[in-house]
Amino acid sequence: MKDYLTLSEASELIGKSKETLRRWDREGKLTAVREPISNYRVYRREQVETLFADFFSQDTEETVSNFVEPLNDYTVLELFAGAGGLAVGLEKAGLRCVALNEIDKWACQTLRKNRPYWNVLEGDIKEFDFTEYHNKVDVVTGGFPCQAFSYAGKKLGLADARGTLFYEFARVVKEVNPPICIGENVRGLLSHDNGKTLSGMISILNEIGYNVAPIQVLKAINYRVPQKRERLILVGVRKDIDLEYEYPKPYSKVYNLKDALVKGELYDTNVPKSPGAKYPQSKKAVLDLVPQKGYWRDLPLDIQKEFMGGSFHLGGGKTGIARRIGWDEPCLTLTCSPAQKQTERCHPEETRPFTIREYARIQTFPDSWIFEGSMAQQYKQIGNAVPVNLGTEVGYSIIKFLNQYYNVSKPR
Repeated sequence: MKDYLTLSEASELIGKSKETLRRWDREGKLTAVREPISNYRVYRREQVETLFADFFSQDTEETVSNFVEPLNDYTVLELFAGAGGLAVGLEKAGLRCVALNEIDKWACQTLRKNRPYWNVLEGDIKEFDFTEYHNKVDVVTGGFPCQAFSYAGKKLGLADARGTLFYEFARVVKEVNPPICIGENVRGLLSHDNGKTLSGMISILNEIGYNVAPIQVLKAINYRVPQKRERLILVGVRKDIDLEYEYPKPYSKVYNLKDALVKGELYDTNVPKSPGAKYPQSKKAVLDLVPQKGYWRDLPLDIQKEFMGGSFHLGGGKTGIARRIGWDEPCLTLTCSPAQKQTERCHPEETRPFTIREYARIQTFPDSWIFEGSMAQQYKQIGNAVPVNLGTEVGYSIIKFLNQYYNVSKPR
């Protein structure tokens, strides 16, 4: 395993931004040295890991639990539901799904297979009218894709967003008029189109009668998920409600890959056997040489050059290439395909991608949750999902808000 890390590699390893690492460097917390061959500024792995452990313990207070009991029967309408990661999480928290919309037929089959009593509305969201749920649903949720808008004027309005899926999300919120709505997206939405896309979304929610809570990016590792995944949360509170939404508090304990796949706190059995993708023999021969928590730079130099081709001479860490995950670290963010060269996630001991059930465990799905479709379709559904445990913690925060709303602001 390498003793030194580039800025990109250190950032990837501990899930902190490059800017945070540069700040630590400026503050004298990190000591950079020059690598003899490339003359890159690099950091000692041991120092980075120790500093991160210290930073993490200071950064996050110990949270006993975010659990809160729902004082009423709270309902949720979910858009862009996928294979049900967020919906299952919200259900575990105590919210009841009255309807879920999803366009992908295999994801819809997955939802129906596992929850025959859920009202799954299969098809393009543009084709559905949701006015029957007006004032009858407590929360509308949805993981809409990140798409640029056309700007008709200085301030983006709902009409300018037509043709985008955020427009459909906002349209449904307007039709349903829930006390609170929750959108979730990738971290990249913060900087998409230099921040204009996100500010446009906020102005649209404002136009339809919702104040947006301060935007937060939730790190899944802080919410009982053994995976370095991040989700941006966009929360709208109806303007007639004088209450602030509070995000779920982060836990200080971080779960690792071993916690996902081996009997312990997260699961009471080892991961069940299941089918999974395989590497071609040529790739397996290379990855056989990579140690736990290692990647392409841990290969012999001649194999590095052959495996990386032209990109060997380019800058950057490219830490996802030929990457083998360690038992004692959270998994890197899962993708829709388990064996893409840029985002490799190799099993710690066996030279293969994670199986379907291993993928599902890393996303904290229950073992009983069955995925429909081909193996590729199943990987895609799991890779696209919101981690179930993260959904549960967000669910608790919604219930806390609704308890206050119905029993303080507006008694039933």
